[in-house]
Parts: sequence; structure tokens; C-alpha cells
Amino acid sequence: MNIEFPAKLRELFRPHPYKVLYGGRDGVKSWSVAQALLLIGANPGMIWPGRTDGPRILCGRETMDSIRESVHQLLTDQIVRLGLESFYTPLQSEIRGKNGAEFVFAGLRKQTVSSIKSYEAIDICWIEEASVVSRRSLSILLPTIRKPGSEIWFTLNPDLETDAVYQDFVVNPPKGAWTCRTSYRDNLWLSPESHEKIETLRERDPDLFHHVYDGGTRSTVEGAIYKAELQAAERDGRIRSVPYDATRPVETYWDLGFADQVAIWCVQRTPFEIRVLRFFSDTHQAIEYYLQQMQTWGYVYGTVVLPWDGGTRSLGTGKSIQELIAAKGFKVRVNRQLKVADGINAVRTIFPQMYFDATLCADGLQYLRRYQWGPASALGQARREPLHDDASHAADALRTLAIGIKEPERPKAAKERRPPTVSAWG
Repeated sequence: MNIEFPAKLRELFRPHPYKVLYGGRDGVKSWSVAQALLLIGANPGMIWPGRTDGPRILCGRETMDSIRESVHQLLTDQIVRLGLESFYTPLQSEIRGKNGAEFVFAGLRKQTVSSIKSYEAIDICWIEEASVVSRRSLSILLPTIRKPGSEIWFTLNPDLETDAVYQDFVVNPPKGAWTCRTSYRDNLWLSPESHEKIETLRERDPDLFHHVYDGGTRSTVEGAIYKAELQAAERDGRIRSVPYDATRPVETYWDLGFADQVAIWCVQRTPFEIRVLRFFSDTHQAIEYYLQQMQTWGYVYGTVVLPWDGGTRSLGTGKSIQELIAAKGFKVRVNRQLKVADGINAVRTIFPQMYFDATLCADGLQYLRRYQWGPASALGQARREPLHDDASHAADALRTLAIGIKEPERPKAAKERRPPTVSAWG
């Protein structure tokens, strides 16, 4: 078998607990990893000397609602390209090898601590599009892949400087990690058409070229709705450690969903500050699950504030979310319905008073950095709306906060002074 493989990526065939390929588009990251994993699956002694039984390989990504969103098709195509059709059998939701090798697929976000334990016997875990993996997903995944000699592989086109995988495995790689930056320059199969597009972008928009094809990071995504507010919060030191004050109640502000995410911000207020202690989100869980999670955080709770649809009764239960939460002993309030644009303006109004815990709000802040406007209508006649995607739930919960909060009136003397840039409790 004669296989062309970029020389700088041959380290994929040597043992390392973590392997990280990052860089720009057309950098042959996914292609190379797919080939390497198929070869290792057929010849496990390449990584584990003397081993002949096939490894179990988990191919994951942050979200995967169907097998079509996985790398299943990529691996199937590479099986043909490598001439391994007689060895591997692609099935509907997995790929099997004659030596017992097995490729399985999963989305990380829907995994719970209990469900992901079924992956403890994984030999190699490959996380594709790792730039969007949340810290919560990492906190569940990393302790689970612990079989002796097991490895975790990440492939990513870096997006934001603050992305969890980029920070933890590129900027500050753990001991034993192998990291490699690739670009279109390492692509042995780059077509003339692709090369022409790359050079055109380099000439017309060097900054965008640096991000797309060289793998440079950004502070926020293009068109981020709260870009200026987040930059100001970072500049003013309002993304930091935010301690819990046991003398004050914690109010929670929600965005509701079942198939979509439920998102929750935990907040304590003072006359001049809005202290955001924690962000939490999950999917496909009953309301009781979120209330149980709240009990593990050790807070004394005040009001649970829901968006307007929290008062709507479900056809299935005949009860509203407001009623279900109130039945558990919580004080609950439902916001009035406002236009999305009005809610965004309300968030911008209170943002200068907001302090975010850098660790416990990390995932929520990442979602806010990715929250962006959708495309304009064909003739630009309709008002642009925010994209409804993974980032929108945290932003919607923040709108619940902004709409539900009633700002205390400051004393006149305080209004005449410039607001302090450093918190009184910091």
C-alpha cells in the first residue's frame, strides 16, 4: 500500500496522550486523521506494540443530531481511497474491522456523566470541529477516556482566542501533548482552483485570510451582537472571579427548551452591580433535572425568572413550567413578552454593570461571543434577526435577565460621579 502522507503529520502514528491538529481551511487535518485512524485500526501495533486486536475509536463532536453530521461518510470515503474495503464494513451508525476494530459516533453535548461512562473502554477519541467544544463537555469527556494507553485527538480551525480546546491544548498544552499547526501549504492535493481562491482572499482581505486559511483567532465572531459590550467588560476587568455572597439570594434567569438547550444564568444584585456567578445549560432534560442541578451549587435562591412562554401550559402535562417549578417550592416570575430587538437593547443597557465569573461563566461567555445577526433579507427590507443556533440560548436567557431586572435608582450624588471601573468587592 503506497500512501502519500504529509511528513509533519507522521507523529500521528506515535503514542501521545493528546494529539492536536489546528490551523486554517484546506489544511488536510480531517483527511489525514481519518486516514491515520483507519490505518491504526487495521494495524494497532503502530501505536501499541504487539497488539493485534482492533481498537475501539470514538468519533465525536460537540453537537451531532444524526449520523450525517458525523465523520462517518469521511471515513467511508477514505476506506475506499486506501483500498481497505475488504477489511472494514461501514454500517448505518458504526464501522467495523475484521480484527474487531470499531468506530462509533457521538455528540458530546447530549452526553451526561452516566451515559458517557459507556465510553470508558475507548482507545482513541477523535473530536472534530473542536473549536466549539464547551468546557462542560471537556469536563465530562477528559476523565472518561482513561483506558491505559488511550489517546484523545482534536482537530480544529481556531475561531475565538478564548475557545476551551484552543486555550487548554494549543496555548497551554498538557504534558505529553503533540500539537501541530497545518495550513493549505501542507496540502499535497490542493487544487489550482482552491489555490486561486486563497490568493484572491489574501489580496482583498488579509485579516480574513489570516483567520480562514492561516488559522488565526478572533476576539468575537463576525457580526457579533454584543462585541462592543464584551470587549468593554474584558477591558474593564469585569470578567474575573466573582465570589458568592451568602447574605444575598441568587436569582436565576432562564431560556426554555427541550429539544433545544435550556440555559440558566445565576445572578446576585447589589445597588450598583449585577454579579453573574454561573452559567449552566443542557438539552433533552426534564425541568426536575435543572432544579436538581441548582441544589448542588450551594446557593440560597430568590426568584426563578422565566421568559414569557414559561407561563404557557403544556399539552402533555396540562401545566406550565412556572407551575412545575413553583410546585417544587421555588418563587417564580414570568416576564412579559417583548420584541427581540427590545430585549437586546435592554441587555446593552445593563451590560456596564455586569461582572461575570471567568470560570463558571466560561461557556456562557463563549456563546455570547458567538451570538450574531442573521443575514439580511434579499432586498434588505426586513429587519435582521439574530441567528437561532447554539449561541442563541445563552443570549436569550440574558434577555430574560435584562427584561426581568428592575434597576435601582441611584442617588443623585452617585449619578454625578464617574462610575468606578473596579468593583467595590474586588
